[in-house]
Amino acid sequence: MGIYPTREALRVAEERGLDLVEVAPNANPPVCRIMDYGKYMYERQRREREARKAQKQTEVKEIRLRPKIADHDIMIKTRQARGFLSEGNKVRVRVRFRGREITHRDIAVELLDRVAEELSDVSVVEQKPAMEGATMLMILAPSDKPA
Repeated sequence: MGIYPTREALRVAEERGLDLVEVAPNANPPVCRIMDYGKYMYERQRREREARKAQKQTEVKEIRLRPKIADHDIMIKTRQARGFLSEGNKVRVRVRFRGREITHRDIAVELLDRVAEELSDVSVVEQKPAMEGATMLMILAPSDKPA
């Protein structure tokens, strides 16, 4: 191409039916390029769209438990959580308290620890058990090691 003064660069761009685009305004002197600006913007948007498609969206799935849950029900819920984790989703494990159950938070902590232990081969605890209103929450994220 070459180095042109501003007026000359504008004339050359118009002769070729292109645009004079400033690409580095903070440089000394500012750097401009002769290009088809519409085509450039279209290509940039297309690349961004493709990059967004390539990103993997992680969802947060939830399983709900109760403090008085039976052993078999825990097995079913952990199997369900295992499926979510194998798909690459995070799992929010929620223990809901009703009435006077909230006085026995230690039962919920034991329950959440048990779930975390059973899923330890496919997950890591991202957020330890914590109270949030009348529920206790724990978040599990898929581990990096293969299942």
